[in-house]
Amino acid sequence: MTFLDHLEELRKRIFYSLIALGVTAVVAFFFSQQVLDLLTRSVPKLVFLAPAEAFVVQLKVALTTGVFLAAPVIFYQFWRFVRPALQKHEVKYISAAVSVCSLLFVAGVAFAYLVVVPISMRFLLGFETPKLQAMISISEYVGTVGAFLLACGVIFQLPVIMFFMTKLGVITPKLLMKNQRIAVVLVFIAAAILSPPDVFSQILMAVPLLALFELGVVASYLAKARRSAGG
Repeated sequence: MTFLDHLEELRKRIFYSLIALGVTAVVAFFFSQQVLDLLTRSVPKLVFLAPAEAFVVQLKVALTTGVFLAAPVIFYQFWRFVRPALQKHEVKYISAAVSVCSLLFVAGVAFAYLVVVPISMRFLLGFETPKLQAMISISEYVGTVGAFLLACGVIFQLPVIMFFMTKLGVITPKLLMKNQRIAVVLVFIAAAILSPPDVFSQILMAVPLLALFELGVVASYLAKARRSAGG
């Protein structure tokens, strides 16, 4: 294919992706209120401070939901574009990585939604007093919850990151095992920063982080074995 042919192929894949996104976003708009109800279940009441704020938030929720729904089509179009340029072993690794990353991202979002957000909101709203009442803007709340969901989705990619860092020779399983105690301490420090200052919440946050690290160690061993075998 010539350079212009590649550009034409890219334009076609982007066009198909935008069509899929447009359709899913329109469909998601009709269910945006239900999605918003799910996102706001951790707080009793929210307000909007501008006439159009609630409507704009619903549009953002619909677009974000549309992106998630259209993600398989978008990934497929991207895959169709880059697939001809990849070697056979590269196709195998990328296919596996996309699948595992997707599952881990969904797990991270679910953990944030079911655990992190409720605990954090309960702690933060616990500072209310008879004279100090919370009045939370819908846009601020949705933005905060969205940040929690995205952050946990990214954090849950740790095993995949450790796998490829081992493949590149940046880390080794031996190095990870040697510094395992330091990793445990860092995990609990991260849990203390990310969670409210009570022991139960910190443990609840630390357990999945420790599980991710141990899963990453296993992934590192697999990457080391494949690298030694020349795979």
